[in-house]
Amino acid sequence: MKRRDFSTALGLSTGSLALGLPGLSLAQGGPVEGRHYQRLSQPMPTAAGKIEIVEFFWYGCPHCHAFEPVLNDWIKRLPADVSFRHAHVGFRGQVKLHQRLYYALEAMGKEKELRARVFSAMHVENRSLDSVKAMAAFLTPLGVDAAKFEQAYNSFGVQTKCQQADKLVDGFRIDGVPAIGIAGRFWTSPKIATGGVQVSEVEAGVRALAVTDYLIQQIRSGKG
Repeated sequence: MKRRDFSTALGLSTGSLALGLPGLSLAQGGPVEGRHYQRLSQPMPTAAGKIEIVEFFWYGCPHCHAFEPVLNDWIKRLPADVSFRHAHVGFRGQVKLHQRLYYALEAMGKEKELRARVFSAMHVENRSLDSVKAMAAFLTPLGVDAAKFEQAYNSFGVQTKCQQADKLVDGFRIDGVPAIGIAGRFWTSPKIATGGVQVSEVEAGVRALAVTDYLIQQIRSGKG
């Protein structure tokens, strides 16, 4: 979903998609720079020792929701020399509120446990979670202390995490989600990994991760 489309897309939702791994058909000889992925003109710093992968997302994005099953299956098979993390974008308005929700849950050690419930609330139950009070009311029955959540949501630490995420988004020049940053050098997404070919959202996600795997191999071999 493009940055400019966020203000009109808050009411969108998608149904659950069965996890499928259809055959890939990327360009002969492998993914093509400028068509299936982009190289950063200014590389971003990453932690030493591992190949860092970052997924840029928004809880309220229907395309991010559709990407989740494919991404989760891929994460389970990551090799030891690859690290993975999520980064919630904060493009504007309600997206910034959801960004604070993500980093508050992360600070409380609850994000991984509740991630699927948050996506389901927005895309299956059509709950907008557009205020801290609405978020607290949603989270309380799930075992989250409302007062502690609000404290985390309004904390300096969460504010700092949001600012760091915004800088990462700007550094990778991300203007739509979901997107994947690779080793601080490249980025791809389900949209561009298809090379302009019309495919299902599930297959687009699979292709984006195939491109990511290709770039991991390139970096590992010193060609990236």
